[in-house]
Amino acid sequence: MSLLHRARFTVSAARLDQLPPPTTSEVCFVGRSNSGKSSAINLLTNQRRLAFSSKTPGRTRLINLFGIPDPVEDGAWLGFLVDLPGYGYAAINHETRNEWAEVLGAYLRERSSIAGIVLLIDIRRGVTDLDRRLVNWIAPRGIPVLALLTKADKLPYGQRVRAVAQVRKDLAEIGTLAAVPFSATERIGLDEATLHIENWISPKVVP
Repeated sequence: MSLLHRARFTVSAARLDQLPPPTTSEVCFVGRSNSGKSSAINLLTNQRRLAFSSKTPGRTRLINLFGIPDPVEDGAWLGFLVDLPGYGYAAINHETRNEWAEVLGAYLRERSSIAGIVLLIDIRRGVTDLDRRLVNWIAPRGIPVLALLTKADKLPYGQRVRAVAQVRKDLAEIGTLAAVPFSATERIGLDEATLHIENWISPKVVP
C-alpha cells in the first residue's frame, strides 16, 4: 500500500498564519480551476472524496492540508499533501482573484517546508499565461516540480508524447522538472506520480 493512501484531512486555512508550523515535508498541488486537481489527489490517495471538487468559489479559496501519519511516532505527521486554491476561476471578480493569488504566491515563495510541487496542467490546453505566472513564483526557489498533464486519456499516445515535450520546453526555467501524462479516469501515470511524491514525503520510509 502506498503511504499516500494513509492521508487524511487535517486542516483548512484561508490565510498562511492559520497553517501549522512548517515542521515536516509538504507536497503542494496547484493548477488552474478545473485542471483535475481534486480528482488527481483522490486517485493518488485511493480515496473517493478526500479532496472536493466544487464550482463554488468559497470552497476553492482554502488551503487544505491532508496529513500522512508517521508509522513510527504516534501522533506525529510524516508529511502533508497540500491542496492549494485553484487559479483562474472565471466566475469571480477581479479583486477576489487577486486576493487568492496573493495567498497562493506567498505560500509558494515563503513556506520553508515545501519538498515538491505538483503542477496540474490540462494536456489539451498546454502551458497557459496563468501557469507561467505561477512558474515565476516557483523557479527562483529551486523546488522540484512534477507537472501532471491531466486528462491524458483525451489524446492518443503520440499526441501525449508531443505534449510532454512541449511542456518541458515551456517550463525549462524551473530546472528540476518531471512531466507525466496523467488521467484520473484511466489511471494513466499513477505509479510514476506516486513514486515522485512518496520520495518527496519520505525517501527513507517504505510503506
